[in-house]
Amino acid sequence: MDKESKDSVYSNTDTTKIALSNEDWKKRLSPEVYHIAREKGTEAPWSSKYEYSKDIGTYYCAVCGNALFESDTKFESGCGWPSFYKPISKSSVIYANDTSHGMKRTEVMCGRCGSHLGHVFNDGPAPTGLRYCINGVVLDFEKAKEAEEKYNKGENKPADFDN
Repeated sequence: MDKESKDSVYSNTDTTKIALSNEDWKKRLSPEVYHIAREKGTEAPWSSKYEYSKDIGTYYCAVCGNALFESDTKFESGCGWPSFYKPISKSSVIYANDTSHGMKRTEVMCGRCGSHLGHVFNDGPAPTGLRYCINGVVLDFEKAKEAEEKYNKGENKPADFDN
């Protein structure tokens, strides 16, 4: 799903939980996004356009638009996927034990729609010591300048905003 979609599910401001059937998700998402987000797939390492990005802004869930990570928490981990040391808020992501592939890992999912994002490991930098290893295909990114311009044009402002 893209940010321009008129779909009522995608929003960068709505934090209401979303519960759709996999059939509904399949209709809304590209096959690549569906595979990773809903079937817990993994993109090829070093294939993400965000792997080496140094742009300033916010990373959102490509499935529902939920804010996930700020660019100032992104770091180059060398693992082949975009890595962050802290989510944007405690509720932006949720966790589950993952014992697939004979490993013990902690899965990271979107806190709004439950889509698979990647995994978190205890080998990241200070201040958290965590490395959120995230599939880039399930991320959208908005540059800070673009967000500011939208705000100044009156987009993304609360309805009762007074100048």
